[in-house]
Formats: sequence, C-alpha cells, structure tokens
Amino acid sequence: MISANLVILISVCYVVLLFALAYFSERWAKGNRAHFLRSPLVYTLAISVYCTSWTFYGAVGSAARSGLEFFAIYLGPTLVFVGWWFGLRKLVRIGRNQRITSVADLISSRFGKSNRLAILVTLIAVIGTTPYIALQLKAITTSLFVISSDSLVASVGDRADDNRLALGVAAGMALFTILFGTRNVDAKEQHHGVVAAIAFEAIVKLVALMSVGIFVVFGIGGGFGEIFAKAESAGIQLYDNGSFGTRWVTILVLSASAIICLPRQFQITVVENSDENHLRTASWAFPLYLLGMSVFTLPIAIVGVNLLPAGTDPDMFVLTLPLAHDQELLALFAFIGGFSSATSMIIIASIALSIMVSNHIIVPIALRTPWLADSDDGQGVTNLLLNSRRFSICAVLALGFLYFWLTNGSGALARIGLISFAGVAQFLPAIIAALYWRDATAKGAGVGLAIGFAIWAYTLFLPSFGETDSWVAAWVAHGPFGIHFLRPEALFGLENIDPLVHSVFWSLLANAGLMIFVSLATNQSALERIQSTLFVDAFRRLPGTETQFMRSSAAANDLFFVAQRVLGAERATAIFDGYLKREPGSRAQFEPTPEFIAHLEKELAGSIGAASAHVMLSQVVSGDNISLQEVMQIADETQQVIEYSQQLEQKSEELRLTAEKLQYANEKLRELDQEKDEFLSQVSHEVRTPMTSIRSFSEILLNPEDVTDEERQRFLSTIHTESLRLTLLLDEILDLSALERGEKSWENEPVDVLKVLNKAAMVCEPLAKSSGIDIRKGDFTGSPMVHANGDRLCQVFINLMSNAVKYNDNEDPFIDVSMKRVGRRLMIEFQDNGPGIAPKDKKRIFNKFSRGYRGVSNVQTGSGLGLAISSQILSHMDGKLDLVKGNGEGACFRVTVPLSGTAINTVD
Repeated sequence: MISANLVILISVCYVVLLFALAYFSERWAKGNRAHFLRSPLVYTLAISVYCTSWTFYGAVGSAARSGLEFFAIYLGPTLVFVGWWFGLRKLVRIGRNQRITSVADLISSRFGKSNRLAILVTLIAVIGTTPYIALQLKAITTSLFVISSDSLVASVGDRADDNRLALGVAAGMALFTILFGTRNVDAKEQHHGVVAAIAFEAIVKLVALMSVGIFVVFGIGGGFGEIFAKAESAGIQLYDNGSFGTRWVTILVLSASAIICLPRQFQITVVENSDENHLRTASWAFPLYLLGMSVFTLPIAIVGVNLLPAGTDPDMFVLTLPLAHDQELLALFAFIGGFSSATSMIIIASIALSIMVSNHIIVPIALRTPWLADSDDGQGVTNLLLNSRRFSICAVLALGFLYFWLTNGSGALARIGLISFAGVAQFLPAIIAALYWRDATAKGAGVGLAIGFAIWAYTLFLPSFGETDSWVAAWVAHGPFGIHFLRPEALFGLENIDPLVHSVFWSLLANAGLMIFVSLATNQSALERIQSTLFVDAFRRLPGTETQFMRSSAAANDLFFVAQRVLGAERATAIFDGYLKREPGSRAQFEPTPEFIAHLEKELAGSIGAASAHVMLSQVVSGDNISLQEVMQIADETQQVIEYSQQLEQKSEELRLTAEKLQYANEKLRELDQEKDEFLSQVSHEVRTPMTSIRSFSEILLNPEDVTDEERQRFLSTIHTESLRLTLLLDEILDLSALERGEKSWENEPVDVLKVLNKAAMVCEPLAKSSGIDIRKGDFTGSPMVHANGDRLCQVFINLMSNAVKYNDNEDPFIDVSMKRVGRRLMIEFQDNGPGIAPKDKKRIFNKFSRGYRGVSNVQTGSGLGLAISSQILSHMDGKLDLVKGNGEGACFRVTVPLSGTAINTVD
C-alpha cells in the first residue's frame, strides 16, 4: 500500500514539472531556439496524445474481457498513417493555406464559411468529447484508489471521495491549460510549451507501460510462450475467428476515423504542424509507438486473469500486478504513466474545444452585440477571445466532470471511450466530402451531421446513463412511451446486434446518405463553389495564388482598426508594416489591395475562425466592392467566352487537319490515277505484242496456197507460243490483282524450307542446264521450319531462280543460295554473277511490268509481274522481299520469312 497523500504529492510534483517544461519551452520558442520543438520527433510524440488512459489501462481490460478486440484500437490509426498519409498531408496543406484552427473551422470553411455549420460541429465535438474527458477523470480516481488501497478488489462504490478528487483534477488541468493554452490570441500559432509537455508525457507513459510489461512477462510470467499457453485457461481466445466480427470491424473504423476527427488529434496533427514533411516521419514512427504501447497488453491481461483474485478490475491490471508482487515503485511509476495519459488528453482536448467554442459561438455573438467587445484600449476583441477561451476550458472540463458524476461507476473505460469515438465519427463523411467531393453542399453536410449526431445521441449516448438513471433504463428497455420499434438499442426493429455496431450503422448510414442526397438536390452558393475548388484542388494551387473576390477595398484605417481589435496593436502594426515594405509609400497613402484584404482575412481567421473573420471584414469592406454572386456571374460569362474560343480553336484545328488529309488524299488519288494510266498502257503494250504476232501469222495462214507445209507448221507453233504467253500474262495480272485486294488467302503453317527450296531448284534445273548455269546451295545444318505456305513460297523461289537464269550472260554463270537465322526470322539469299540491276532501277524493280535489262539484249523477257507477285505473296506470310548488296557482281535478292513456333533450329 502506498499512501494516498504521497501519491497525490507526487502527482502534484509531476504537474509542476510539466509547468516548468512548458514554461521554458515557451521561452525557448520566443528566443528562436525552438528548432528541436519543431522537429518531427516532437511532432510524432505529440500525436501520441491518442494514447490516453483508455489505451494505458482500458486496453488491458478490453483484452481480458474480449480478447483481440483491443487490437483494432491500434490498427485503425496505423492504417491511416501508413496507407492514407497523403490524405493527412492534404489536411495539413489546407490547414496552412486556409489558416484552419479546428475541425469545426475546417468543415465550416469548406462549406461556404458557414457559421451555422461551425456551431453544429462545435456542439457535436463538445458533447462527443465529454464522455472521453469523464473517462480520464474516472481513470485517475480509480487508479489513485487502487494504488493507495489495501484491497485489490475494492469496487468504485467504496470511494466516497471520488467526486471531490475528480473535481480537483479537473480544476488543476483547467489551470494548467489556461496558463499555457491561452497565452496567444492566434489559435493557429503553435503552442510549443504544451506540445513539449505532451511529448514528454508520451515518453513517460510509453516507458512506464513497457516497464510493467517487461516485469510481467519476464519477471512473473515466464516469457511470452508460457503466457500465451495459459491464455485459454484465462478465458481469452487467441485463435477464435469470432473475435473479428462486426464489432471488431466497427471499432477498427471508429479508431481510424478518430485519428482524424477527434478535436485533440486534429489540433496536434493539423494545427500544431509546423512542416508537412513531418508527416513522412510520423507515418512510420507513430505506428512504431503504437506497437510499443500494445505489445505487452495481451500478456498483462492473461497474467492478470490467471494470478489475481476474482473480482479484480481488469482495467487496473497494470497497477494491481506490480502491487500484488510488492513492486510499489513500479506501480507508482505505472500510476504516473497513466496519469500522463489522462492529463495530456484533457489538456489538448480542452484547448481544441475552447478554440471552437470561442471562435464559432462566443465571437459571432459578440459581433452581433458590439458593446461586448468594446474597450478603451482597442483590445476588446483580443480580451474577449482570451477570456472566452479560458471560460470555455472551464466549461468543457465542468461538462466532463458532470458526466463523470452522473455515470460514476457505470461501465468499463473502453465502453466510455467508444461512445466518444462514435460521436466524433459523425465528422468523417463531411471531412471526406470536403477533401474530395467538389459538389457537396453546406445544406447536405449540415443535414447529415445533425441527423447522424441525433441518432448517435439517442442510440448510444443516452443509454450510457441507463445504469444510474431508472428512467433512462426503462426508455432503453421498452422504448419511448412503450414503443418497442423505437428502442434506442433496437431502432426500427434491428435487434440482436451489438449496441455499438447498431448505433454506428444507423448514424453513419443516415449521415452519409442524407449528405449525398441533399447535396445532389441542392445547389452550392458562390462562396461554396470557390471554397470547394480551393479544398479539392489543394495540391494544384500554390500558396498565395487563391482567387481574389473584391474588386476594390476598404479604408486602411478601418482595416487597421479591425486588425487591432482582434490581434492587438503590436501584431496589427507588424502585419501592415510588413506589407508596406513590399509596397512603397506611407501608411497614410496606403490603399489596401484585394490581395492584402485576403491576407488579412487569413490572419484574422487564425484567431477567430474563417467564418467570423469573413463576417467581420465584410462589415468594413465598402465602396467599389462586388458581390460574390456578381463575381461568379462574371466568371461564368468569362468561362463561356473561353470555352467558345476554345471550341473555335478546336474547330479551326480540325479544319486544318481535314484540309491536310484531303490534300494528301488528293495527291494519293493523282498517284493512283497515274498508276492506273501507266498500268493500262503497260497492259495494252504487253497484250498487243503477242496479239500482233498471232494476227499476222493468222492472216498469212488464210492464204494456204502461198505457204509451204514447213512454214505452216512454224507459223502455227508461233501462234501457240504467243497464245500461251498471253494466257500466262492474263493469269499473272489476275493473280496479282487478287493478292492486292486480299481475295486470295491461304493458311500459313510450319513448312520445311529445305524441301521447298529443293523442289524449286528441281523445277528450274532443266532451264539452268540448258543455259549452262550451276545452282549452288550451301551446306545447311538442321531442318529449318518457317511459318508459310509451301506452294506459294516455292513459287517465289522459282521466280527468283528463273530470273537469275534468264538474265545471266556471264561466261561461267552460277546461282548461290544461302540461309542465315536473325532472331526469330530466316533469311534466304539468291546471289547470281550476272549483269546485276542498275542503281536507277532498284526502286522500280518491284513495280508492275518493270524489268531489268542491264547487259541483256537478246533474252526472252517475262511479263514484269513476277517480283511484284512474289513481294505480295511474302507480305501475306509476314515476310518481305528485298534487293540487297551481295558478295558478287550480280544481283542478290533476300527472302525473309518468320521461323515457326518454338521448334527453331540453328541455321548456319
């Protein structure tokens, strides 16, 4: 047993230490020695304000009662920081550009700087956070009783001084928060002292919890293996898939949303961020911190259930296990760790909520009743802001104490924490819409938030009073006026479902559904459209490039008066003097520009929120000003002109492209027409030659008496030869035409190219022998298979070899046939030692009716269609025919065809 007075004294000393740390940190920050305070390490440790007494004490209790359910509390934030850090970065960017001071300011600013929406979000945040503050007070009072009591199983009801102790803690936290959380009127300015204290507390609670964990696991538990082997005997199911049901998924979603939506988390993650690159460090360092906080949770729960007497509060195993083994110093250290967890949450939550209440409730009221903010020294608004925040801190903590008093002794820590998580989760649909949905409207967000919050309050917040209020218990059991259909925990007849899952399902479904439906059914205001663009396109716009909406300005004295009332004379003077350095001239000659007014509005927004700053400046901006509706009308007309101009430009470009295509098509038609004329001329010439011979000899044979038998036989033979030539010519013309039009098709298949080559050589051998030409084929290894048609490929080979025979006038003529493989293709080359082809004829040699006559005068030439037909045939085989530079003096034609499949043999 440790004396309660000693524990309280140590707690007070610890708070004094926090005071000192916060005080000196503030002094270092003012002396420009706050580099470490702005480091990513301190920022990450401050984010750990997420780990409250719930995670320090309640996670162990949750593990003892529900197994692995506690793990979802840590996994949700981890998924957000690891998998959605770009979304957090967008939040931070918007917070800096728009001078956002709170989650209420974020939602309000996005939806047209609506103060009504800001008030609604503020009320939800205050009511939703109230159970969480009560949870911290409950944890502190319970842990103080446990550490100072002789009994490990005494109940909460045994403590008559709980309320007084909780009231004292709340008062102490209020004093600390007022001293170090309301020193500056600028809510956007970082609270370096508070952040330093929170970072220090993060280290304390981590080291304390890990110290208890190491003692439990290795001091009394016998190691992880032995502890987990006893899990089943403790009633904790480690391998039960039922642990990951709808409740587990619900808690996962709530914890992920809480890291964004909780006012204290938004305050640290967004408002207190000094460099968005710190999120890169936090994206891995914060999950590691959560791992350290959770690694010993389950072992402590298992050992506590197995070793401690029945009736011991599982939420307090972190304290009772060391106490049961006479480790009073370790228990005291654990108490300080839990105390740190609770106080850090209370401090940051109070600051965040006080800013929201001050900016969105008190200041708007003051703007409508000017006498509230008037003072002789011109500091009326400044004093009002500071005093309203101090009052708000006290009011928030008073509400937390009231909830603690009304529900004292009812429920575990985890249950209370989840009530708050579900409450602030109502912000999630509006925040997601603010960041990514350009068409979401203020009416949609407002209706969704209001209905979602009402359902949460009815189905989850109200039943939390059921254990201490018989009227509430009856309402929960039987519904209002006995209407079972409206029972808070079985709304609309949805029964036999976990109350948390039930509430989250109905509230978020109604919230998101109504926001979408109402947004689609309503229109945005002019300012909403402007703000939606700034939010959704936050990364596309550079800071300082936001659109200005005032054509003229206000008098400089009026603006200075407003700035002085809100920010104070010193800071207002600094803002004006800083702008005058860029704009030459005196203050008397200074004419505020739209850019300066926008800058001043952001500065005011950092103190009183975007909505109030917009309202306050609108009261003094006069003269040649223009309404937002007029701006949007001008913008719409300008956009229409731009779109019309772009359409004309696009049409002009389309016309230019069409003209070029027509010109190209016309040139092609001329070429085709010329080719047609040439083709008809060539066909006429080719047909006329044999027809002339046939006609001449036929006329001679009509007079048989003038012709001898020998001459008659010779004339008939000539007529027959010319008829065959004419038939062959017509067949080739028809064949080429069919190939060009794609009318002749065949199936390509694996073909043995050596067999095809040998067949073609055998056909050409009689002609070659009659001309004394030697056809020489190389030594081929393997049997190369190509993807082709055998008959058509043979036709190509015959054409090439017959041309080489006909046109070769060398004294020692020959034809060399060689093959080589290049990649997945086979090249067959036909090299002769004839006269070759003149350079001027190389391009036209593949045209129809083209022949090469170089060095040849008395040979019987062909139709001039052979190479054209061969080229078309090979193109249908995915091959080609080329005239290449060979090794000899004559012509060298290369046939390239694809090798077949994977059975490709090496060809030398």
